[in-house]
Parts: sequence; C-alpha cells; structure tokens
Amino acid sequence: MPPPSVGFLVWQLSARWRLELDRALAPLGLTAAQYSVLASLHALTTTGHAPSQRELADFSGLDRIHVSKLVRALEGVGRISRRPHPDDTRAVALSVTDAGRETVTSARHLVQGLEERRLRPLGGPTSKQSAELAEGLHKLLRHTDTQRPQSGRPADKETR
Repeated sequence: MPPPSVGFLVWQLSARWRLELDRALAPLGLTAAQYSVLASLHALTTTGHAPSQRELADFSGLDRIHVSKLVRALEGVGRISRRPHPDDTRAVALSVTDAGRETVTSARHLVQGLEERRLRPLGGPTSKQSAELAEGLHKLLRHTDTQRPQSGRPADKETR
C-alpha cells in the first residue's frame, strides 16, 4: 500500500485539530469557525476600523456566505454588532461588543494552550521544526491563493 499523500495528511490533521478546537471552545459557546471570525474581527477592529463582512471574509480566508451566517450567529448572542456602513450603503460595518471581547480573550488562552500541546512533538511553538512547518504551510496557502483568484482573497505579491 502506498503511503498517504501530503494532501490527505493535511486534511486529516486539519479535521482532527478542528475537532479538538471545537471541543475546547464549546464551554464558551463557540465553534472553531465562530472563533476564527470573532478573532479575525477583533484583530481588524483594534485600530478602530469597522470592516464590512466582505473585508472580514477576505481577512479570515473564509467563504463570504459562511462568514455572513457566522456573523449572524455571533450577533444573535451579542458578541458582534452590525450597523450601516458609512461608505457603502449596500454593506454593514462590523464591530466586536464588550461580550465579544471578553469571549475572544478567554478563547485565545484556550487556543494558545491547545497550540502548545499540538506542537510539542515538534519541540513546541518556538522550535525550528514548528517554524519550518509554518513557513511551508504559508507557502502552500499563498500558492493556493494565486490559483483561486475568484475566492475573494487577494493573491500574495510574492507569488504573483
């Protein structure tokens, strides 16, 4: 039997890590996908900018329709607020509520602890092996972005 392909291994690891993340975040009432949107929005809004859902989707790398559903769910539990966008009447401006900031702060601690455990076999998150893995994954992601310009994410300048 031939060894599994790299793509299959990445898929398996991603599925397992996402399941672990979902379990770790469940006590906070979050899924991994909701956390990725909330944490991305938190990062985007630290300078006072209130991004549109499209900007959030582009930043997070998630499909715009999926982001829209996640934003609605997070808004429904009071972690995100939406208001009319000041520059585009077709868009909404997003912000993280106080409850959302508390949640993302608590979740970040859980996620960092999980990351520490996940990367122990490579020597921990600051090891050379972890850095090489991250570099390789970034390279593959940049290449994927150049292959799918219709995804709504800008292609990285390095790979154009």
